[in-house]
Amino acid sequence: MSSISKVGAVIVAAGNSTRMNGVDKTFVPILGTPLIAHTLHRFHLTPRVHQVVLVMAKDSLAQGNKIVQDGGYTKVTDVCAGGRRRQDSVRLGLELLSNCDWVIIHDGARPCFDDAMLQRGLEAAAHAGSAVAGVPVKDTIKLVTQNLLVSETPDRSQTWAAQTPQIFRYQTIMEAHKSTSHDVTDDATMVENLGYPVKMFLGGYENIKVTTADDLIIAEAFLRASYGPDSPD
Repeated sequence: MSSISKVGAVIVAAGNSTRMNGVDKTFVPILGTPLIAHTLHRFHLTPRVHQVVLVMAKDSLAQGNKIVQDGGYTKVTDVCAGGRRRQDSVRLGLELLSNCDWVIIHDGARPCFDDAMLQRGLEAAAHAGSAVAGVPVKDTIKLVTQNLLVSETPDRSQTWAAQTPQIFRYQTIMEAHKSTSHDVTDDATMVENLGYPVKMFLGGYENIKVTTADDLIIAEAFLRASYGPDSPD
């Protein structure tokens, strides 16, 4: 990818944390720091990203702005309210990016990525136009009917679990969002449905999305290991 290409990022943290027993995972402390701050910190440090838009729940905007200000995250140009669906939130963030050639879309609740992962993703996107982080599935996968009867067992060697970051040409992902009205679970699906190639690149088994209280324990262990002696606590 050309060094003059401008890369923006949309960090999506506008969910309602339904599986966290009423606790907003965006601000839950990990090693004494709000979860979202760990994610912002990594984007702040990387030289590969020029601009960041943070998308949050409407009721969380003031708290999000304070974290950005207190952390000195100067790449964050906007903290905006999300929409009804995740894809609505992403589009609102995309519309606030300025003159970006490429965009990284990342879940705010995935704080355990690193700069090497971003580099792999940008290289894969430069090759194919779009790229998705993922890991090979370790378990055998079963497709089942509504009655829980097994209907198919896919070849595990061809099965990956998709993650974020997901990286796209800006024009491609905007076209995909404008062309998609039905619900999708990730941005890559929209691009795939338009017929564009999407390349998978290696994310990481440690690149978990914090969804439940148990995930917090795992994420804390991974973050502590990544910070080493510089761990916040």
